[in-house]
Amino acid sequence: MLNDLSSTTEVEARATAVMRNLTDRNWCISTAESCTGGLVAALFTDIEGCSHAFDRGFVVYSEEAKVALLGVDPKLLEEKGAVSKEVALAMAEGAVMRSNADIAVAVTGFAGEADTEENAGLVHMALCRRGGSTVHQAKNWGAQGRDKVRQLSLLALLEMLEGALGRKP
Repeated sequence: MLNDLSSTTEVEARATAVMRNLTDRNWCISTAESCTGGLVAALFTDIEGCSHAFDRGFVVYSEEAKVALLGVDPKLLEEKGAVSKEVALAMAEGAVMRSNADIAVAVTGFAGEADTEENAGLVHMALCRRGGSTVHQAKNWGAQGRDKVRQLSLLALLEMLEGALGRKP
């Protein structure tokens, strides 16, 4: 998957910088992924020397997994749908609550076919800091295909983390 990115080296460098920033803070991260299927966790766990900064990854593709592993309220899924701001926020918060992480990112979306043509490529992402706020971001990249939407989601999550972490302490 990463081989498809236009600049794999840049993505790896950005991910390494994020993980080193977490290491310098003595923080760790967890991921809660639906449409990316573990891609974000795989990127972070490929970085040597930062293993203590990654706590765990939740791959919660089904609604049942979101409920069982992250504690997402089934009523929320029923009322808002799995691809929604509310569910992304609940996923990120659940990842923090059900891990030892200081920060977590979550992603849910339509990487491939969607319920409607206008929802193709719609992705909701969230970032939660333990004891802090949870932020959300939505992107709609359109029907660019499964791999491209997943890659763009990975880049957007890196950008969210870079913004949240700012400079190294």
